[in-house]
Amino acid sequence: MSSTSQTDSVPAGQHIFQSDEKLTTPSPVQYSDSNGSDDDQIYSYIGMQGKKLHLAVAIMCGVGFILFGYDQGVMGSLLTLGHFRETFPEIDTVTYGYSRSAFQGFAIGIYEIGCFASALSTIWLGDKYGRIKLVFAGCFIMMIGGALQACAFHISHLIVARVVTGLGNGFITSTVPVWQSEIAKPEQRGKLICIHGALIAGGIAISYWVDFAFYFTRNLHPHQAVSWRFPIAFQCIFPLVIMPFIFKFPESPRWLLRQGRVHEARKVFSALEGVPANSAIVNDEINEIEESIRMEKSTGADKFSFRRLFKQGPKRHFHRLCLAGWAQLIQQICGINLITYYAGTIFEQYIGLNALDSRILAACNGLEYFLAGLIPILFIEKWGRRPLLIAGSIGQCVCMVVLTVASYYSDDKWGGRRNGAPIVAAVFLFGFNTFFALAFLSEMWLLPPELTSLETRAPSAAISTCCNWLSNFVVVMITPVLFQSIGPFTYALFAGINFLIVPVLYIFYPETKGRSLEEMDLIFNKTPINKPWQVVRIAATMPYHHAGLHEEETELVSRVSSKTHVSHIEV
Repeated sequence: MSSTSQTDSVPAGQHIFQSDEKLTTPSPVQYSDSNGSDDDQIYSYIGMQGKKLHLAVAIMCGVGFILFGYDQGVMGSLLTLGHFRETFPEIDTVTYGYSRSAFQGFAIGIYEIGCFASALSTIWLGDKYGRIKLVFAGCFIMMIGGALQACAFHISHLIVARVVTGLGNGFITSTVPVWQSEIAKPEQRGKLICIHGALIAGGIAISYWVDFAFYFTRNLHPHQAVSWRFPIAFQCIFPLVIMPFIFKFPESPRWLLRQGRVHEARKVFSALEGVPANSAIVNDEINEIEESIRMEKSTGADKFSFRRLFKQGPKRHFHRLCLAGWAQLIQQICGINLITYYAGTIFEQYIGLNALDSRILAACNGLEYFLAGLIPILFIEKWGRRPLLIAGSIGQCVCMVVLTVASYYSDDKWGGRRNGAPIVAAVFLFGFNTFFALAFLSEMWLLPPELTSLETRAPSAAISTCCNWLSNFVVVMITPVLFQSIGPFTYALFAGINFLIVPVLYIFYPETKGRSLEEMDLIFNKTPINKPWQVVRIAATMPYHHAGLHEEETELVSRVSSKTHVSHIEV
C-alpha cells in the first residue's frame, strides 16, 4: 500500500518515486513551465485546488464536528419527555427523583466511555491507517450506533447503543483535528478550528431545535415515540454526508511522508498550494518536513514507542503531552457539559420553568452558543490563544458564582417564581455558554495538535482526547447526583474549578498563534526540563519563522543536512 522513499540516499530535494495504490486519486491539470521537468502538473482533488480545496477540507471536517455537537446535545430535552420516561423508567428522575439520578448519569455518560476506548485505540491505529480511513470508520460506526439508539426498547439496549455511538465519535474527534492541522497553513489553523468549534455548538443548537420541534408530537397517539426516536435517529444524516466523499479528499501530507509515500505527498501539496508538483513551494514544504523526519531517524524517534511518549527527550514529548491532555481536561471540568447534556432538564427541574418554556430556552441557548462560537474567528489570530482562554476562564467563574446565588433563590421557599431569580439564573446560564464559546470551545481542540511534535502528534491527540472523554464522563455522570444532593451549590463547585484554571493557563501554556508545527519543536527544544513554565517566555520572545530564519533553527537543521535551506512558505 505504500511507495518507498529513498530520500536518505540522494541529495536533499531530490527523490526517487515508485507508483503504488493510492488512498485518493488526484486529477492532474496540465501546467507548462520552462524547466522541462516531468512532473509539471497542478493536481486537484474533487476538482479543487488551493483555497477552494482548503475550504472543502474545512467543510468536511466541519460536518464531523456538527455530528459531534448534535450527539452531545440531543439527549438534553428528551430525558423529561413522558414517553421516553415510560420506555426507560430506570433513568426517570422526574418520577423517582434521587434514587434514579446516579443511573441516569451512568446511562447518558457511558457514551463517553465508548469515545474514550476508540480515541485510545488511535494511538496505534492513527499512524498505521492514516487520517482518512479512521474518519470513515468513525462515521460508519457512529451511524450504526445512532440507529441502534433510535430503535431501543430497553435500557440495556440504549446503553449498548450509546457505547457504539461513542466508539465512532472517538475516532472522529481524535482524528479530524489532526487531519485539519496537518493540512492547514499556520495562519489558517486558528480560524479553521474556531469555525469547527462553532460548528460543534451549531450541532448542539440543531439538536435542541429538533428536540423542541418534536416535543409537539408527544401526544400524537399511537406514535408518541417519534418525539424522541426521530431526534436520535436524525444524527445518522451527518455520517451519510461524509462517507461517500471522504476518500476523494487528500490524506495528510505529513502522514504520507512519514510512510515514505513522497510522490503522493507531492501531489497533495501541489493541490493544496495550487502550483505544479515540481515547484519550489512544494519542494520547500516537503524538504522542511523531511528534515524533521531525518532528524527523527538520526535519533531513532521515527520508531514510535509508547514509552517514548512519556519521556522528555530533546523535543520534550512528555511535557507537550501533559499540556495537550490538560487542555482537553480543562475544557470538560469547567462545567460546560452539565449545561450541554442537561440544558432542558436544568431549566425545567432545577430553575423551575414549565416544560414548553424550558425547551424554548434550551433551543435559544443552543443558537446563542453557536453565534458566540463564531466570534473568535475574527480575533483568534489577532489576539492569540492565551488572552482568550484566560479571559474566558474569568468570565465562566463569575457566571457560575451568579448562577449559584440566583438558583438558590429560585426555590419556592424564597418566592422564586416572583422574585426574578429564575430569570437571572437563565441569563447567566446563557452567559456561561457565551464565555465558553469565546474561549474554550475552539482553542482547547486547537492546542493539542499545535503543541505536540510530528512523530507523537497522532498518539498525543488520542491520549488528550481520552482525557477529554474521561473527564466528560465524570462530569455527565455526577451532574444529576450533584443537583439532587447539593442543589445550586453544584455551580459553586464549578466556579472554584474555573478560578483555579486561570493561573494554570497563565503559567504553563505558551502562545502558539502563527507558529508552524516545526517551530513549536524548536520552542520546546529550548525549554529546560526542570523549568517547564519557561516555555511561555521562550514562545513570547522567539522571532517568528516567516519573519526570517533565526540562527538557532539554521544550526538545528544543519546538523542533518548542511546543504539544505529550510524555510516555511507563506502564501
